[in-house]
Amino acid sequence: MKLLNVAAAVLNQIPLDWEGNVARLRAALGAARAQGASVVCFPELCLTGYGCEDAFHAPGVGRMAWRRLHELAGDTVGMVVAVGLPVWHQKAVYNMVALLVDGRILGFSGKRHLAGDGLHYEPRWFKAWPEGVAVTLRDEEGRSYPAGDLIYEVGGVRFGCEICEDAWSSDRPGRGLSARGVDVILNPSASHFAFGKNAVRQRFVLEGSRAFQVAYIYANLLGNESGRVIFDGEAMIAQGGRLVATAERFSYQDFGVISAQVDVDLGRVAQARRFGVAELSEGACVRAALAWPELEPVAGGRAAEPWEAAADLKLEEFSRAVPLGLFDYLRKSRSRGFVVSLSGGADSASLVVLVRLMVELGCEELGLAGFQEKLSWHGEVAAARDVAGVVGALLTTAYQASGFSGSVTREAARAVAEAVGARHVEFDISALVAGYTAMVEGGLGRSLSWERDDVALQNIQARVRSPSVWMMANVQGALLLSTSNRSEAAVGYATMDGDTSGGLSPIAGIDKAWLRIWLGWMEQHGPAERHPLPVLRLVNQQAPTAELRPPEQLQTDEGDLMPYVLLDAIERAAIRDKEMPLEVLRQMRGRFPEYGLEQLSGWVGRFFSLWCRNQWKRERYAPSFHLDDENLDPRSWCRFPILSSGFEVELAEMRDWVREQ
Repeated sequence: MKLLNVAAAVLNQIPLDWEGNVARLRAALGAARAQGASVVCFPELCLTGYGCEDAFHAPGVGRMAWRRLHELAGDTVGMVVAVGLPVWHQKAVYNMVALLVDGRILGFSGKRHLAGDGLHYEPRWFKAWPEGVAVTLRDEEGRSYPAGDLIYEVGGVRFGCEICEDAWSSDRPGRGLSARGVDVILNPSASHFAFGKNAVRQRFVLEGSRAFQVAYIYANLLGNESGRVIFDGEAMIAQGGRLVATAERFSYQDFGVISAQVDVDLGRVAQARRFGVAELSEGACVRAALAWPELEPVAGGRAAEPWEAAADLKLEEFSRAVPLGLFDYLRKSRSRGFVVSLSGGADSASLVVLVRLMVELGCEELGLAGFQEKLSWHGEVAAARDVAGVVGALLTTAYQASGFSGSVTREAARAVAEAVGARHVEFDISALVAGYTAMVEGGLGRSLSWERDDVALQNIQARVRSPSVWMMANVQGALLLSTSNRSEAAVGYATMDGDTSGGLSPIAGIDKAWLRIWLGWMEQHGPAERHPLPVLRLVNQQAPTAELRPPEQLQTDEGDLMPYVLLDAIERAAIRDKEMPLEVLRQMRGRFPEYGLEQLSGWVGRFFSLWCRNQWKRERYAPSFHLDDENLDPRSWCRFPILSSGFEVELAEMRDWVREQ
């Protein structure tokens, strides 16, 4: 039995924050050493930050990364440590992992499979490292290091790397590493959060450890690193198809470390049964001496958090991912809080509830003093005595009534703001709307009417609400949150420079039908080990409405558009699955038999027309959190031309087919 104490460390890094990133690496190394770990795996590109984007092409970034790596190497005496960074070689940049051993740089492993789909643009910045190729790198001082498709033998134990996307590929490097006698596979990752994605990660970690008969160490990034992407901080250690340690996800800490014992001999026995001598391949192997400590066997592992076993994990994940994203965006932008135009409807209510959850979850993990310390520049937060005081210092809400606003939404907004602890104000925008209307009527030389100018008369009310909340945010040094959701983005059911106003759009990736499910769950249950918010009944009992037309017109969102459940189904068929109008109609006919064919075809046609007409709006949305690997953000997932023919031929074919039925 040859036991090693290994660790996986997660980090909440910031792109190009050299001092902060190195400090967090060192702090995590210290924590791993305190846990007795001799092997530590850090996340992908953790030295620079994963989200540096085109700055990866700056030679100065590469040089600085080398310098910082040399500084960090001195902290690894008696250890084996994997650290991710970009490396220049022959006028190209590579995504690599440096293996630091006993105070020096032993070598560099290159990423073979680059993530280039959805929100990932790695092929824009990096070149994929070719299989079987090893080269020599030289630093500024002329010192040379092996690099490429390497394995490492340290004190008789063999190590190899799969870097994030490598493990997601069908020809993952792990099999070749196992055939070369590797005992431990290190996987430094920067795997973005998406609903349910952790189950996929666990499968490839477990399968890798079983199929390759190795100890497998996986370490992901943590938090909202660079604006849009949230990392859940997942870390896993597995051996022989069994998880021996896992990390708690969505932490508010700067870093986290898990450790466990693995038995190197156990994997070797299994490999001996599976691989014959003819299969073994030495390849490029870099060797170093290291005396491993003698260990007594101990049990490892972590009990799952109650929420991780929830029947609907998506509800729980949403309640943790977005609050963590908000917290990191707040502190990394050094904003002094949030401002929300609270209409009394579902979208704005969800934002204020998420801010409240941010404070509750953060204070629960860090303690009130720890939470306040992370926002130390905010004097009101520092002076707060409890969670409610912190929320009051961070969140301002404004109900802005037009002539068509009703008492139901006004009371809902007031009650929700009071329940979460926000500072709440009420503005009357009627005079401003009347003033703009009169001014435009004078310019046109005619009166405006609902029969002729419906959209313009609705939009001016939404736009007039924007300057006041922007001013509130500016005066307080706060961040204005946009309330737009994914369903509205799909069809452009939003007023540009009105309800789309804001510096951050947290729920732009969430469809309206599901958001209402979440609000109902928050009213009745709430996240595990937390309390529900019964006050949300005032929001949930309403039919969603913009309240921009005269009350006698009985305006509702679904009346203007179509049922939200149907809208979301059409969107996924058309945009995610790339189906044409007739194909979408046939699918909807089977899924929604309660609606007639003519009505369904009208809704499908409306969706495609509005989708094409409103791409320019999606291009202008404030940055949004990536929460779903099917979202519509053109800057992180779904590209579409601003100008197009609008599926004219395809829509005509659909209408012809309907007439023939």
